[in-house]
Amino acid sequence: MKFTHLDDAGHAYMVDVTEKKPTVRQATARGRVRVSKPIMAALREGTVPKGDVLAVARIAGISAAKRVPELLPLAHTIGVHGASVDLELAEEHVLITATVRTADRTGVEMEALTAVSVAALTVVDMVKGVDKLVSIEECQIVAKSGGRSGDWVRPENA
Repeated sequence: MKFTHLDDAGHAYMVDVTEKKPTVRQATARGRVRVSKPIMAALREGTVPKGDVLAVARIAGISAAKRVPELLPLAHTIGVHGASVDLELAEEHVLITATVRTADRTGVEMEALTAVSVAALTVVDMVKGVDKLVSIEECQIVAKSGGRSGDWVRPENA
């Protein structure tokens, strides 16, 4: 198996995408933040002491999607043309789904994962004072489209 960010000597390098044609690309990632029942009730009622957790997490995730090259040293600077972060309250967790779109030379999988991760970290930051057992779980790409490798959807139970 050959890794795209390693040269023949095993040294890390930034992949040159100069010759690639821009195409429409999209990636969706999903993750969960497990919280206690009292925190879930506070989220539903909007009574978390630090404020509107879901709104702050949504904005944090969108902002993070646009800053990936600052965080990941080999990531390309690309135009993030669309980013959505949705937070859904389930029984024992907050489900976070981020979708990022571009028309560029490389994909937006890292942007989608970063959006979910930072949104999840924001939820943790805002409830950790009341719920010490809060945890982030299963941040993963669930679908991508566009680019040379085409479309992909994570199989169920994978």
